[in-house]
Amino acid sequence: MEKVYKTMGLTGAAAIAVGVVIIVIGVAAGVVSIVSGAKLINGKKGLMF
Repeated sequence: MEKVYKTMGLTGAAAIAVGVVIIVIGVAAGVVSIVSGAKLINGKKGLMF
């Protein structure tokens, strides 16, 4: 039982670490998306068809 207890602890810690990494990557991707969208909208003003 002690081995299972230790394994569950390590697995839980790994899951939390992976979750934090995914959140950071998601926030970074969101920021990049917002910035590039703002640049596209801003660049639209200078176009004439």
